[in-house]
Amino acid sequence: MTRGFGIVGTGVIAAWHADAVATLPEARLAAVTDVAVGAAAKFAAARGCAAEPDLAALLARRDIDVVCVCVPSGLHAEIGIRAAKAGKHLVVEKPIDVSLDAADRLIAAARAAGVGLTVISQHRFDPGLVELKALLDQGALGRLVLGEASTKWYRSQAYYESADWRGTHAMDGGSLMNQGIHYVDLLRWCMGPVTEVTAVCATQAHRIEVEDTSLALVRFGSGAVGTILSSTAAFPGFPQRLEITGTAGTVTIEDGAIVRRAFGAGPHAAADPPGGDRPAAATGSDPAALEVASHAAQIGDLLAAIEEGREPAVSGESGRDALEIVCAVYSSSRTGRPVILGR
Repeated sequence: MTRGFGIVGTGVIAAWHADAVATLPEARLAAVTDVAVGAAAKFAAARGCAAEPDLAALLARRDIDVVCVCVPSGLHAEIGIRAAKAGKHLVVEKPIDVSLDAADRLIAAARAAGVGLTVISQHRFDPGLVELKALLDQGALGRLVLGEASTKWYRSQAYYESADWRGTHAMDGGSLMNQGIHYVDLLRWCMGPVTEVTAVCATQAHRIEVEDTSLALVRFGSGAVGTILSSTAAFPGFPQRLEITGTAGTVTIEDGAIVRRAFGAGPHAAADPPGGDRPAAATGSDPAALEVASHAAQIGDLLAAIEEGREPAVSGESGRDALEIVCAVYSSSRTGRPVILGR
């Protein structure tokens, strides 16, 4: 069955959604809309689809089954709730929203409407992450003891000034909420629930409301510990990095590829030299340098979940879990005290 897609918001990330939809034989881009009518018209002309004058018109289309929410982060829940009430399945860009209250309202609306909801965390579908998760499920790393997530990117002041919502509390959030949340999600996915966060945040290189650098110590429910680092002030920008260490081995990921495996015993005992599967291009300094294949895989999973009557691999609750950790980092930084999660 072919599903019609609509995109709300035609900024940078919308192109990746459109390209991802174009690769899926069971999907077709039907229409887009944006508050900037001219931008929507230009986008639609390039993609061979319709441009609707507003959200209501797009949601009224009977040939749209799924809506991709690509608006500023602080509007994700508002737009998503309207789409859910119109009976549309949802692909919501990260983060699910900028507050847990908004996330809860969106999840509840999707559940009440009986529509599918996935929050973009496309890196779960990167080849290196798929392999790492399989190793973890097999117990190849032993008992997990340490997880480290690092996003050291660079964004210029011009990037933040390119739109009035960027770098604001209400619509964007800081480097952790916008850029680092991808690897926050991956860290939790691999290591399990976080129970305690102690953090510091700072604005060091930009004129913005929010932080451009954050550092957190986390404790997991398993007893393992970890770190989360995120920055948009790290010139010239570096690969995103995830390292998972257990009693039997360590795996290091950079930009979705495994660059090192080291195992002490058993069938995985051989160690890779540093730099093993590193991809040719990194995303550390280019906000548009993303892989369409992983977006397509996640959107394809949503379509399969709809057909099979199951939750998508990355559900609304998954998006909320990552957001909860980010909010705990911000709260700990404000108060100077640890934040306990899962009470």
